[in-house]
Formats: sequence, C-alpha cells, structure tokens
Amino acid sequence: MSKPIVAIVGRPNVGKSTLFNKLIGERRSIVEDIPGVTRDRIYAEAEWRDHRFILIDTGGIEPKSDDTILKQMRNQAEMAIASASVIIFMCDIRAGLVADDRDIAIMLKKSGKPIILAVNKIDRVGDVPFEFYEFYELGFEKEPIALSSLHGSGTGDLLDAVIEECDFGDGEEDDEGVINVAVIGKPNAGKSSIINRMCGEERVIVSDIAGTTRDAVDTRVENDHGIYNFIDTAGIRRHSKVEDRIEKFSVLRAKMAVERADVCLLMIDANDGVTEQDEKIAGIAHEAGKSVIIVINKWDAVEKDNHTVSEYNKRIRVSLGYMTYAPIIYVSALTGQRCANIYEMINNVYNEAHKRITTGMLNDLLNDAMTRVQPPSDKGKRLKIYYMTQTSVVPPTFVIFCNSEELFHFSYQRYLENCLRDTFGFTGTPIRLVIRQKGDDYRQ
Repeated sequence: MSKPIVAIVGRPNVGKSTLFNKLIGERRSIVEDIPGVTRDRIYAEAEWRDHRFILIDTGGIEPKSDDTILKQMRNQAEMAIASASVIIFMCDIRAGLVADDRDIAIMLKKSGKPIILAVNKIDRVGDVPFEFYEFYELGFEKEPIALSSLHGSGTGDLLDAVIEECDFGDGEEDDEGVINVAVIGKPNAGKSSIINRMCGEERVIVSDIAGTTRDAVDTRVENDHGIYNFIDTAGIRRHSKVEDRIEKFSVLRAKMAVERADVCLLMIDANDGVTEQDEKIAGIAHEAGKSVIIVINKWDAVEKDNHTVSEYNKRIRVSLGYMTYAPIIYVSALTGQRCANIYEMINNVYNEAHKRITTGMLNDLLNDAMTRVQPPSDKGKRLKIYYMTQTSVVPPTFVIFCNSEELFHFSYQRYLENCLRDTFGFTGTPIRLVIRQKGDDYRQ
C-alpha cells in the first residue's frame, strides 16, 4: 500500500514552508517573509513514530485573487487537497482569524477529508493567548493545535493528530526502484511543461513569466515504464542576472537537485539553440557525473527541411563538445510530440550508468587499443600501460595503472574513453578515468 499523503494548506505567509522544513528535518522549501514564495507543490517524505508519509507543502491560497500566478497557486493547492489523505490547515495567530481563513475552511470542509487546524506563531504553546480561541469559530471537529513552526513547539501534538487520521494498512512501501530525474535548463525552456506532459496532468505551474518555478519540485510518476521522481528545478540564470535573494536560493536548489538526481534532462529551447548559459548548466550535470539526455523543446515552432536535424545535431555537438555521450531528442511539450519516448531513454541511460565490465574484458580492449594506436612517448621514454579495472559506477569509473602519469596525455585518455564507448556503450553517462602511476619494474 502507498504512503498516506498529508497536505499543508493555508493563506500565504502563515508559516507552511517553515513547518514543512521542520517536519522533514531539512530546508527543502524556500522560506522568506514574503507572500507567494512557495508556488508549486513540494513533496518530501516525513516520519513519526515509525510511520512514514508523504508531506506536501503548497503555495498560499488567496481565494478571491484574479492574479494569474495566484490563481495557479490556488489550483495547485486544490490538487494537493484532492490527492491528500489528511490536510493540515494553518492559520496565523498574529493576523488573527481573517475572511480568507473562513473561505478556505469552507473549501476544505467540502473536500470531506480529515482536517487538522494548526494555529501558528504561538511562541509558548502551553500558555496560548486569548486570540487562539476565536479559531474555534471555524467549526472543525477536532480542536485547534497551538504551534510554533519556527521553534518546533507543538509539532509533536500535530504529528500525533496526523498519524491518528492516516491509514497505513499492513505495510509501507520504500523508494527502491525509483529513478530520480532532474529537469534542468535556463528559465522558460519548458521544464514544467514537459513534466506536466509526461505526467498527463498539470502537476507544476506553467507560465510564460520567467522564474515562475522557484523551488525544486518533486513529482512522482508510476507507469508501464517504471517509477520516476521528476524534480522540476528553477531556471538557472547567469550569475550577473541573479539579483534577488529568493532567486539565489532557487539556483542553489537547482544545483542540489542535480546532486540527488540519477538522470538529468537538459532542456534547450529550439528557438534559441544552445546558448552560453545552456553550456554552463550542462557543465553542472557533467561535473557531477550525472547521466544526461539533451531535450530540444519547442521543436514544433521550428521551420524544418531534410537537413534541419543533422545541422542542429552538429551545432549541439560543437557547443557541448564535452558531452558527446548524451543522446538528443527533439520534442514539443505543447503538442506531446515524442515526449513518451523520453521514458525509454531515461531507463536506458540509467542502466548504462550502472553497467559493470569485468577486468578481463577491459584488458582485452586495452591490449587491442594499444596495438592499433601505440601509447605516446616523450624524449625516448614511452608510456607503458599495465592494466585497467573498473572501480565504481554512477558514473562508471576506471583506474588505469601505468609507468608515468606525465606521459599519459589527455588525447590518449580520450582515445581510450572512445574505445570504451565504442565497445561497451555507456550512452548518456560520463566516464571517469583515474590514472595511477607505478614504477617501471611494476608487474600485474
């Protein structure tokens, strides 16, 4: 049975993200004293009394706003409410009971879900102020829980109430077999759109306004291809463009998302081609040793002839010369063109990154490679390569023992890497070669 889902909802700036971070034990959601910082649904696993559940942080609900982003935030919160097993409704003791709280309470009651009312920003939960009791007017079955999400006081009572309402069944699933996929790229390349298209529903907010996604948003998908956790990241801009404090956090979140990903989808706008910023973003994934698929989005908007794809491929390979291993796919998140093929590519590059080659097979390849192209020499001294072995995966890492690290020129390392790829594949993943120097008298 799947884990119960618990959604945290409420008006903007009542402390939802602070509570979310406190309950999961890490700073996953961005926290700023500015309404509207959290826009999408943020997912994470939480645990209490040996029970695990999925916690969702949502953007603030403003029931009567006509602002485009705020309306989409409201829609995202409504989706979270629809998928949740239990709902934590947060209010702010300092603001008191306001009209929007009453409107949200009516919406939540219509959902028919168990509601736990948490009144936040009460510094001493054992000595609640008189204003706390006005929240009883909202008419929920359970009594309100006094809380300080900043200090953590009252969170134990809150979690006890959550566990009481959850149905955990006979067992709880784990994350074995889940492939984490980070969707990276510069702003407005279509990252959120591609996730929504592959999920078959609007899981994350899509807008033409660059910078709409600020957090790294997790979206779990299970289908015939497997189980995936898509991480929609904030668009990474040039450092000179990163001015406001929230966006600096967003760039950091995107880099952290790459670190916890198994596969990265590098989204490139077909209308712009590979820009300098795309090269830098690709470099983040490459340096982290992650599998990469280059996804050219908005392909439907490009005028094409028989040579368009081949010419585009050449330009990509020139711009991203260090990433020739990454497969390229041309898609349209708007029309869905070829988007379904991405799943098979994700599985393929994931498996390639976990591939292991025996030492015997590697040394057969090495001997053949040295026969075809002799190792380099300098001033009468020739490079001797004794043997090669694979030491790890993700990325595949090979240690090569030789007589002189200095003689092992980069071009010959590149030659051996190409031999490895020609023979064993390793599509979509970088390869690491580690050179170890031994004395001339060294023998295997």
